Amino acid sequence: MSDTQAARIVLAKRPTGTPAPDCFRTETVALGEPADGQVLVKTRYLSVDPYMRGRMNDVKSYVPPYRLDEPISGGAICEVIASRASHLQPGDLVLTQTGWQTHALLAAEKVRKLDPVPQPVTLALGLLGMTGLTAYFGLIDICDPKPGETIVVSGAAGAVGMVVGQIGKILGCRVVGIAGSDAKNRYLTDELGFDAAVNYKSPTFYEDMKKACPDGVDVYFDNVGGPVTDAVMKQINDFARISVCGQISLYNLSEPDVGPRIAPILLTRKAKMQGFIVGDYHARFPEGMAQLSKWYNDGKLKSQETIIKGFDRTIEAFLGLFTGINTGKLIVEVE
Repeated sequence: MSDTQAARIVLAKRPTGTPAPDCFRTETVALGEPADGQVLVKTRYLSVDPYMRGRMNDVKSYVPPYRLDEPISGGAICEVIASRASHLQPGDLVLTQTGWQTHALLAAEKVRKLDPVPQPVTLALGLLGMTGLTAYFGLIDICDPKPGETIVVSGAAGAVGMVVGQIGKILGCRVVGIAGSDAKNRYLTDELGFDAAVNYKSPTFYEDMKKACPDGVDVYFDNVGGPVTDAVMKQINDFARISVCGQISLYNLSEPDVGPRIAPILLTRKAKMQGFIVGDYHARFPEGMAQLSKWYNDGKLKSQETIIKGFDRTIEAFLGLFTGINTGKLIVEVE
């Protein structure tokens, strides 16, 4: 076998504020044949996610930062094209963390064979993958929603947010979504069954939120942070539960954000606010996956994806996360 030429996107420099294309560099490397216990894979689909922005900073966090001049790692669906591992054969589809590269040599224990293969296969990066698990544990485990309660979801048209809202409806709650366009909000209400949806870009956003939540907010699933969260926090009820999943509105700030002080609200409303990382629930992933799969197969959960075709558009896709190009999970199809 001749060497496989792999294109990969590496972090060329650490961004200040919003990343620019020159923060990345595309290069080609030659990969040899797999050694014992290794597989050579070709990337079919790769994931671009907001958390990747945080890993571009050289700061302590729940995962190590990306290293300069190394590929951006993240979820990917790959096809095995050569194997020196007995349980993996050419043609097998696997889930890996190869990230932004067209091919990779990997230790076999670093990949998980998709068996059965979901249809469509991209569900393994979204609803039936880390996205769905994030929604499941972040809502159910942290917020413990009760039938009849009001759940507000920011970033509701994003990959995690739309799953959170649908689970809320399954559990008998009233669900209000917050998104950045009227078209996205219509999708949430007309297609996914949200009870109401509010455009945070509207000049009447705060008043719209009050109308959408006449009985206040019992559960808030926060993907956004910033002024959106400030507005929601003013409307939380006694004993409200707030799950902090993401803060995408703050990721590209070059200076620390200073906003309203929320501790008095948490105190006087006797509310709980908790951040979480889905990886901490690793031991319970089978539980979450079983329930998500059942709901999906029963037609109670819908999946929505925005697929960008072409490995050369990966950077464009990633930067588009911060301008709202996606509805649902954003995926790059590697051609």
